[in-house]
Order: sequence, then C-alpha cells, then structure tokens
Amino acid sequence: MSTPHNEANLGDIAKTVIMPGDPLRAKYIAENFLQNAKLVNQVRGIYAYTGTYKGKTITIMASGMGMPSMGIYSYELYKFYDVENIIRIGSCGAHKPELKLFDIILSEQVFSEGSYALSLNNDNCHIVDASKELNSKIIDTSLEINIPIVKGNTICCDSFDIYMTDVDEFLTRVPKGFNPISAEMEAFALFYNAKLLNKSAACLMSVVDSKYIKNIATVEEREKGLNDMIRLSLDTTLRI
Repeated sequence: MSTPHNEANLGDIAKTVIMPGDPLRAKYIAENFLQNAKLVNQVRGIYAYTGTYKGKTITIMASGMGMPSMGIYSYELYKFYDVENIIRIGSCGAHKPELKLFDIILSEQVFSEGSYALSLNNDNCHIVDASKELNSKIIDTSLEINIPIVKGNTICCDSFDIYMTDVDEFLTRVPKGFNPISAEMEAFALFYNAKLLNKSAACLMSVVDSKYIKNIATVEEREKGLNDMIRLSLDTTLRI
C-alpha cells in the first residue's frame, strides 16, 4: 500500500509519529535517537524512518514547510496508515518579550486566517485546538525529565512571518483575546486534520527568532535546544 506521496507499506509506520519539518532533521533524529531505524519513505525527499526508542516503536517523518505540505502528509498518515498520534516538532518566532532563544513552546490553540479548512472540508474554521490528552502527556513528561516548556497560543502563517511587510497589520486581524505567543507555518493543518479524522495532534516548537532577541546563539546552544525538544517528544511517546 502506498500513496502518491508515501511509498511505505501499511505496517511500516508506527501508530505514533514525530514530525519535524526538515527531512534532514528526521534523518538526524533517526540516526542519533532510534535503534534499528529503517528508511520507509523517501518520495520527494520527505524521509520517514521507523525504529525503536527505549523499546517503543516510533516513526520519524518530515512534513516539509507550510500548511499544504503538512496537510497532505499528516492526512495520509491518519487516513491511510492508521496513525493515531502526531507530535510536530519545529521552530517558531516568538511574540512575547519574555521568551528567549530555544525556549520550548507547547501550542494549545492555533489560529490561521487561511482557507485550509474551507478548502478541505467546506468549514469556515480559523481556530483549532491541540489534543488535550496528548498535551497533558507532554506536560507530565516535561516535569518528569526537567525540560521546561511554555504553554500558549500560536499563529499559523501562510508566509514566513519575518518576510511580512507589516506584521503589526497582520496581528490586527488575529481575534481579540487569542493572545498569541508564537508563530509558525504548519500546526493549523495538522490540528485540523486530527480534528476531522478523530485523531490526536500536538505541536512543540523551539524559539529561533524574535524582534525582541538581538543575540546570536552558538552552534552548541542550537544543538542543545534542538535535542531537548527531540528528547521531550520522544520521551512523551513512552506514555502513549
């Protein structure tokens, strides 16, 4: 069994998937954190690896960038490969001055002014929730392994927020009271697919840019920030 975008056979992909955006990040995680990792998809360069983490069978699969790419891959994983849980791990921009480089954010709700839900399901939906049960497992894991997280709401953009000609004008269109703390480009499609197909989804992000942050992180700091987020997501899978 395969799809136009995924050559894996049914059974090649685990019930729980960790989903970075970057295919090379998926490769990095598989090579450094999984045991007996097997490459099960490389169509369009979107790598997917299945292996074990502390005895638990896990798949690491890239999503690519943006909602259309995430929308395709996560939909197919849920619909055709019997995946039950997807944890997105990625980068984000911070919208609060108190957030620092490589702070790890757990998204609670995501807003998009785009048309993903309307196009897919004729649903004029622009705010969707993370899976509360999966978020709760992430929170419990973060406390257990002492990796702090910041909980809050996220904007999911159709364009890279740094390239927006007027971010402040964009923010005026965010619903009052939503109070976003971060911005990224994939989570709305993931969360909406999970809602539509009665599955579970969560999103962990590491802060990599902010108008409030002026310092530049070292290579060592970047690696530690990434590895903490990876370890938090993987250790969470042991509770599922």
